Amino acid sequence: MNPEPRYRSIAADLAEKIRTGHYAPGDALPAQRDLSHSYGVTLMTLRQALRHLSDEGLIVQQAGKGTYVSPPHLAYRLGSLRSLADDLREQGHEVRTTVLDRTLRRPPSAVAAQLGTPALRLERVREFAGRPAVHQVSWVRKPFGSRLRTVDFAAESLYAALADAGVSVARATETIRPDVLDETVAAHLRTPPGTPVFVSDRVTYSLDDTPVVTDRAVILGDMMEIRATRAATGLSLTWTGAL
Repeated sequence: MNPEPRYRSIAADLAEKIRTGHYAPGDALPAQRDLSHSYGVTLMTLRQALRHLSDEGLIVQQAGKGTYVSPPHLAYRLGSLRSLADDLREQGHEVRTTVLDRTLRRPPSAVAAQLGTPALRLERVREFAGRPAVHQVSWVRKPFGSRLRTVDFAAESLYAALADAGVSVARATETIRPDVLDETVAAHLRTPPGTPVFVSDRVTYSLDDTPVVTDRAVILGDMMEIRATRAATGLSLTWTGAL
């Protein structure tokens, strides 16, 4: 029986240290020369182990800066009619919300066509694992938006606030597409323009099928994975080609 290649045993040991918290998400690993010395192998063997960990998504190697443990990924569940923050908190993640804007104003024409004008504009940044990860702009139809102007959205979700205001939501339509950060959102997320992102556009409807909220969330691509549970009577997914 052939012995396991040395680089695989090193990769397994480092992976175990990452999973048990010896190296926490975002931590820098020791320098490659230090690691190769501690494991008693050449730099070439050590780099094979690091490539294996990188392929597994456990580490991120940054040229000229070093090797870091990958941050944990948020899971965006397509099948739930709840806020993004509520989804993440249910998964055990701590989410910090910063409210950037909450004003009653005239929305863009596409939003005004659905909600009328004026509407409540709610702009928020979601921070996860100590890093801004999601920029979100929501517009709320005026009769409901006017009731929400004093809500502490740093602590309460928009859907919960709507429920407290007596608004029952029935369904939502959502489109998710890949894009890159523009300069304005990049500044809010403290990430370079051009970074890959997911863009979610959602419209939420009340029981009488009136559009109540339009929402655009820009989500850093390296902080999110999208999950869906398929069932015969559950979530319906439609796949379309990119234009």
